[in-house]
Amino acid sequence: MQPEKEVVMPRLPVLAESLAEGPPRGPTQLGQLLADYREYLIQERGLANQTVAGYLSVARQFLSHAASSDGLLLSKLDAKVVSQFVVQAAQHRCVGSTKHLVTGLRSLLRFLHVAGHAPALAASVPPVAGWRGSALPRALPPGDLERLLASCDRQASAGRRDRAMLILLARLGLRVGELVRLELSDFDWRGGEVTIRGKARRQERLPLPVDVGEAVADYIIGGRPTERQGRLFVSAGDQPRCFSAKRVRAALRKACRRAGIPPITAHVLRHTAATEMLRAGASLIDVGQVLRHRSVSTTTMYAKVDRERLRELARSWPETES
Repeated sequence: MQPEKEVVMPRLPVLAESLAEGPPRGPTQLGQLLADYREYLIQERGLANQTVAGYLSVARQFLSHAASSDGLLLSKLDAKVVSQFVVQAAQHRCVGSTKHLVTGLRSLLRFLHVAGHAPALAASVPPVAGWRGSALPRALPPGDLERLLASCDRQASAGRRDRAMLILLARLGLRVGELVRLELSDFDWRGGEVTIRGKARRQERLPLPVDVGEAVADYIIGGRPTERQGRLFVSAGDQPRCFSAKRVRAALRKACRRAGIPPITAHVLRHTAATEMLRAGASLIDVGQVLRHRSVSTTTMYAKVDRERLRELARSWPETES
């Protein structure tokens, strides 16, 4: 019997081309490996497109890190390479982002083992220290949301579009993925509701506040290409394209610069929506329903947003006896 041949992946420049953003391209072994992994995530795991894109990004980063001057020897991968990758990546990430990284890395390593390319290394991925509920939700200070919305030029089509996106994120607490999946047919104008396509392909209907409906209608009538059907948010120009999550985040960064406030993530607007609802007298159950939380424990983090009342619960520091 002939010994099993090692799977050797090419180094630069082919490796650099294979690690480019987007679906794996080209006839290279690495490109085929990523294509097989993508098919595995979709067909075997049944993951959503956005999750698949995130896992493929982690795969590209890890395979680039694991490659040496001799190429990428999958059969020679060991726990040391895995640990070094996580430690280096964690230096530039927050706790939540690092947890997503190690989840994607474990998925890749399980695939490599099942496919016969590498030893079983999923268990060697180090866990990420982080305690649920230890941080306070970060919301925009009062007045910053108004400045953010006011920074959008309502006389321009792009300004109407950006304002509609921001107000949907800040008033309904949408996730970026939910925002870009919105379609024209999701809005029931007569009933005053909007259908949200959330996690795990769930569809839920939410009431459409008047100011949100006005902003969206203003964009549809005065800023959106009228001949384009399907997705709500599309780019202007001769060939309109659907908005991606990356472009939404870029629009948010530009709005922050115009408003003169520090840059924020879209999730800060989700926290802002929850905080404003609580200040208006809504219960945690109401907030959980609007944000579409699966578990009540996820919503309880917002019980800490009223810092003045929290100070009343805090015990004073015992004084030192003289």
